[in-house]
Amino acid sequence: MDPSQLAGDEAFRAEVREWLETELAGEFGAIRGRGGPGRDHEAFEERLAWHKHLAAAGWTCLGWPVEHGGRGATTAQQVIFHEEYARADAPHGVNHFGEELIGPTLIAFGTPEQQRRFLPAIKALDELWCQGYSEPGAGSDLAAVSTTATLVDGEWSVTGQKVWTSLAHVADWCFVVARTEPGSSRHKGLSYLLVPMKQPGVEVRPIQQLTGTSEFNEVFFDDARTDASMVVGEVGDGWRIAMGTLGFERGVATLGQQIGFRRQYDGVVALAERTGAIDEPAIREKLIRSWVGLEVMRAHAQRTLAGGGTPGTEASVAKLLWAHWHRDLGELAMEVHGAAGLVEGPEGLDDWQRLFLFTRADTIYGGSDEIQRNIIAERTLGLPREVRA
Repeated sequence: MDPSQLAGDEAFRAEVREWLETELAGEFGAIRGRGGPGRDHEAFEERLAWHKHLAAAGWTCLGWPVEHGGRGATTAQQVIFHEEYARADAPHGVNHFGEELIGPTLIAFGTPEQQRRFLPAIKALDELWCQGYSEPGAGSDLAAVSTTATLVDGEWSVTGQKVWTSLAHVADWCFVVARTEPGSSRHKGLSYLLVPMKQPGVEVRPIQQLTGTSEFNEVFFDDARTDASMVVGEVGDGWRIAMGTLGFERGVATLGQQIGFRRQYDGVVALAERTGAIDEPAIREKLIRSWVGLEVMRAHAQRTLAGGGTPGTEASVAKLLWAHWHRDLGELAMEVHGAAGLVEGPEGLDDWQRLFLFTRADTIYGGSDEIQRNIIAERTLGLPREVRA
């Protein structure tokens, strides 16, 4: 994206900035900066209330078409909002899977009935969502899913296990990729189902991470039911719909993510100044390289949003860039922290210890590095597909 596109909408930027400065006060001001990777347990109910407040003021689902309850905001305006939201240190979102993933998926592929049923509740945060993709034997290899769904008396009966399901313990609904054609394999025979979480056939078990928190979960479906109409697209067309959802996953919010990264980077620089580590040539070089990495990520994101690159692979490049950069920042934070970073304080992990521990997973979740490189190799470079046993 040409930076002039952002500069040309300064009135919108001023409106966003003024609203956030005014509303992030009082009880909402107390939750500035709360939440985020490894910290999604923090002030969850308060953050939910804040995002309902955002929704009431028309600041959710900005990019959705007006006819579906959005503002029809331009790409530049969406980028501006995410940038200003991050700069204001506003609370981390609680509705990513609804607003950024299943909402756009239903707008693109859902029936009018599905759109009327779900979109208003997503926009108002009356219903929260989680994603049922990964399984114990099918992590980044989505085509290997074994969860099954069978039509029984006008309902889908879903049986199987999903894993690494973020925020499943607070979700009302889950979009699930399940095998609906017996005997099928790989991409064929999959369907994309909408399954209610609050029912006897669904069990959620938390997975404790290195940080001690548990925003990821295992989800067990045992004859869980959902209506026959709760399939997005055609039965057996789940792979295409699932890929469509993944295409929505890394949009304009990535620039807001990078503002958060820059805040973390600035914090590491400030820590280096306090500890004196900034005077060490090796540390200074790593800080400079980290700053360069931030600029590269921003340039790539702007080019992607402008339509550059090979369709379908820009997100894979972006994932490789930010995952490695963020993981390296966590390691650098520990170097700067020094020996004190090896000991947990009386109040638990500090921000830098939590950053280091959580970013160990950055190159795995959301599509592992190996999967991203395969996508780039096959779809951009035209290399032969990996031979599968």
